[in-house]
Amino acid sequence: MNATAIGAGAADRLSFTVFIALIIHAIIIFSLSFVNEDPQPAPHTLEITLAQFNDDKEEPNKKKADFLAQANQRGSGTKEKKSQLSTPQKADFQDTQIHKTSLARPVEITPRSTRKPEKQAVSSTARSLKKAVAHEHKPISKEPVKVRPRRSLVDRALEIASLEARLDKKQRAYAKRPRIDTLTAADTMKTSDAYYMKAWLEKVERIGNLNYPEEARRREIYGRLRLLVALYANGSVKEITVMHSSGHKILDDAAIRIVRLAAPFSPFPEEVRKERDILRIIRTWSFQEKGLSSY
Repeated sequence: MNATAIGAGAADRLSFTVFIALIIHAIIIFSLSFVNEDPQPAPHTLEITLAQFNDDKEEPNKKKADFLAQANQRGSGTKEKKSQLSTPQKADFQDTQIHKTSLARPVEITPRSTRKPEKQAVSSTARSLKKAVAHEHKPISKEPVKVRPRRSLVDRALEIASLEARLDKKQRAYAKRPRIDTLTAADTMKTSDAYYMKAWLEKVERIGNLNYPEEARRREIYGRLRLLVALYANGSVKEITVMHSSGHKILDDAAIRIVRLAAPFSPFPEEVRKERDILRIIRTWSFQEKGLSSY
């Protein structure tokens, strides 16, 4: 009897303890409350892509642009929805930084097989980008520097001797050139030149007045002309040139004829011969009613 009572009391205590534990857990669970927080707005993102062409001439509508890029470009493709350009090919190099590459020019590719338009568009874009990157990182080919062969001392000596011979030949040719001097009315002549010029003018005027053109005197044709007479050292005439005509052919021809009649002139004095081989005399010839004069 007592054993039965003791077993019943232990079972009641266990049941009571379990019941109390359940009540405590229920109170704790139901006392907790969950409050829904306000959803955070999603951060704003910008979709940026690389423009393959520059359509600055035809500026698109900024409000309807699908992506941001470095230049204006009208969209095209085979998809109904907008999507960024992508490539399935692996880059030829590895780097942790993005480098600027030159934009590849559009290449028209003729389809050779019956592929889907979408795959072909992506493939052509990938090849264009690959060519641009390869062109940017293409190593600069260094042309081999042509090394000129070293010439021997004998070759250089021969070349120097040849140049010296050419120079000596030119100097001798220059030395053989005649020494020419020109005397005009405005020149201040030395004593030797002045004596020779005075004697030359006196002879020209004397011969000219003796052979004055009768036709010009009869027709009363008068005038002035400027004449150049070149003389050799022996006094012979080298050249006669009418520098400024009198306007009358009869007077110009008369002046030339007078010089021919007066030639040859006296040889150059020794002092004049040392300094020049040809003497050019320029004088104004005046045919007037009273006769010929030169100055």
